[in-house]
Parts: sequence; C-alpha cells; structure tokens
Amino acid sequence: MRPLFSIITVTYNAETTVERTLRSVVSQSCRLYEHIIVDGLSSDRTLSIVEEVGAPNLRVISQKDSGIYDAMNTGISEAQGDYLIFLNAGDKFHSPDTLQHMADAIMDNHYPGIVYGQTDLVDASGRKVGERHLRAPEQLRLESLKDGMVVCHQAMAVMRRVASYYNLKYKYSADYEWLLLCLQHSRHNVYLPEVICDYLSEGMTTAHHRASLKERFKIMSTYFGFWTTTGLHLKFLFRYLRRRSSAANVQ
Repeated sequence: MRPLFSIITVTYNAETTVERTLRSVVSQSCRLYEHIIVDGLSSDRTLSIVEEVGAPNLRVISQKDSGIYDAMNTGISEAQGDYLIFLNAGDKFHSPDTLQHMADAIMDNHYPGIVYGQTDLVDASGRKVGERHLRAPEQLRLESLKDGMVVCHQAMAVMRRVASYYNLKYKYSADYEWLLLCLQHSRHNVYLPEVICDYLSEGMTTAHHRASLKERFKIMSTYFGFWTTTGLHLKFLFRYLRRRSSAANVQ
C-alpha cells in the first residue's frame, strides 16, 4: 500500500538533534507514512542514532551531496507517498496527532494541493522561544508570498504531483521559490488552525541571513517584478523596525 505521506529528513552530523525528530515521527498516531533520511555522509553518530531508534517505515540514504537542497531533491526522487513533508533534524511535529489531523484534512477536502498550519520556534533543547513573526494566512495563494515566506517550510504537506525539484542555484532560499512554484500548480490549499511544527530556529537560513535576503529579493523580483519587490522590501524594513522597537520596549 502506497503511503499517504513521505516525510523527508535531511541530516549531516546531526547527532545532537536527529533523535528528537525521529521520535516525533515514531510517536505519530497516524501510520500512513514512510520516513526517508537523506544523510550527507555524516562523520559523527547520526546514522548510529537512526539505527538505535529503530523507527518503522524508515529508509536511509547516505551519500555525498552538494548541499541541503540537493539532498531534499534526492528525497523527492525517492518519495513514494502522495504528499511530501520536510522535517529536518531538530524539527518535530507539534503533537502525536499532528499527522492524523493533516490526513483528516486531506480526506475531508478531496486531496488538496497543500495542507498547512502554524509554527512554533524552539531552541536547541526543544523549548519554545516564540512564534514566527510571519503567521500563516487562512487563505494561501501565490500573492500571499509577497509578504515573504508566510508558511514555514516544515509546517506543510505538499501533494507530490504539484511539487517541483529545488532550484540548486539558490543556496539559502530555494525553499521560497519552491513554494512559489508549488502554488502556481495548486489551486486548492487547506489551512489547519493549529501548530504543525516545532521548528529549530538555528537553521541554515538563520545562520546566513544576509545571503538569504539577497536571494529572496532576486526570486521575488523574478516573480513579482523589480519595482514591486523594492516597494515590498521598504514595507519589510518598517515592519522589522517596528518589531525591534516593540522588543526593546518589552525589555
């Protein structure tokens, strides 16, 4: 029986975080999934921990890659499920019933292109540190992404047949363009009014914030036009300054 979900986890020297992700998947009440680990030839105990946890419905691919998005493309090419979920090392489903809620939403809404929800940010210990400053909208469409990456990459399930591969010319923001491409092909998206993912906030894009913003500007200019994108980034700047001011006032 083909799985409903293909959960793809990319790892590289993730011995301190991968167990949390594995156990989050194993604890799901819904079993209609396969879990694909795509490992970039880790030199630490990552693969030993994967073996020790002994997760069901698990496939491990360990090979050299050219970066996280190349590894994600490998996961897509290997996926057998109807929907793709990317849950990277350190990230976890918010509750044991998260996958079941997503499955129910899929069945109740006649297999939509995308099912998505909200995200909590957590630190390296798994403790909540806040919510994303961008909240997922109740109506998700292509134009929604003029406000940025309004849905966390890990808080959505995307139908395999509307998903493309990641554009490897982008090192830090290929997930943003990927979602734009998915939305071009998905006409029906369903919002789950709940937290889907606990997202480890110290990710690659966070560590390379400036380079990520440059890539994001280039992608937005391609899809929405240079001048529109310039105006939007002025709005982003004011939004950022307001957020900084509010944080300072709280302190």
